[in-house]
Amino acid sequence: MMKPIVVTGGAGYIGSQTCKELNRCGYLPVTVDNLVNGHQWAVKWGPFVNADLSDTDKLLSVFKQYKPLAVIHFAAFAYVGESIIDPGKYYLNNVAKTLNLLSVMKESGCDRVIFSSSCATYGNPEKSIIDESHRQDPVNPYGRSKLMVEKILGDFGQAYGLESVILRYFNAAGADPEGDIGEVHDPETHLIPLALSAATGGEPLKIFGTDYNTPDGTAIRDFIHVWDLSRAHCLALEFLLDGGKGDSFNLGTGSGNSVLEVIRAVERVSGREVKKIFAERRPGDPDMLVASAEKAHKKLGWKCNFLHLDAIIETAWKWHLKNLHQ
Repeated sequence: MMKPIVVTGGAGYIGSQTCKELNRCGYLPVTVDNLVNGHQWAVKWGPFVNADLSDTDKLLSVFKQYKPLAVIHFAAFAYVGESIIDPGKYYLNNVAKTLNLLSVMKESGCDRVIFSSSCATYGNPEKSIIDESHRQDPVNPYGRSKLMVEKILGDFGQAYGLESVILRYFNAAGADPEGDIGEVHDPETHLIPLALSAATGGEPLKIFGTDYNTPDGTAIRDFIHVWDLSRAHCLALEFLLDGGKGDSFNLGTGSGNSVLEVIRAVERVSGREVKKIFAERRPGDPDMLVASAEKAHKKLGWKCNFLHLDAIIETAWKWHLKNLHQ
């Protein structure tokens, strides 16, 4: 019998990939999603419940029906720029609704959660390679909303015995290696799908800034394949179910690529030119964000399988071609 796990935001990009991996590992992912940003077509590996995390009665009924062993909590708004313009939207959705979810978990006797956090909780980096001991000082409401939830999880752990694993992602990228699911955002803000679009007749890619303190002047980021992220969630789940105590982990490859390096890789993989235009550097964008994931390697037994940028982009390119004319 498959073991039930509630997955909030399971109709989204990373959530749906994790549901596929959970199913492969013998779990029953129960997706709870309000489809504001998710896609029902991406829910393929378990039941779907159309619900908002503010709907206490519906959440209670889900926990009563499925009796999940744990929750994997993805559901959140994640546009940094929008969070600056409308912070109230982010604190209501990302913080208040998470608090309601945790209250329902407490009432239902579910005491394990894996939380989808972000490197945005670190703010401007004080060193080029960021480990979990780095000071957390987010510079936008999105990052602050994630950090607030991290603090709430710690308080719930002390007061109520909730065990939580916090996973801080760097730059999720790529698509399902088998082509079942992939990245579809509206609006799209991620570099690789925007570059692929520019290579196939879409709007030219806008490069924000060429004056960074990096070898080619463009920002460097740590791109981690979405399948590797999904594996980390399953390993974190097994860690908690085996009696592991609450902890936090960075997830990244440990190496970075600049914007121009990504463009060249997209051109290599696609065989097409990426049309581009240069724009002013955005305020608050650091020169370099790269993860140290040694702690996840050691404690969770996790490692990246997609270590090379071209391999990540190949999966994204296949997904892009599959969906180009749909």
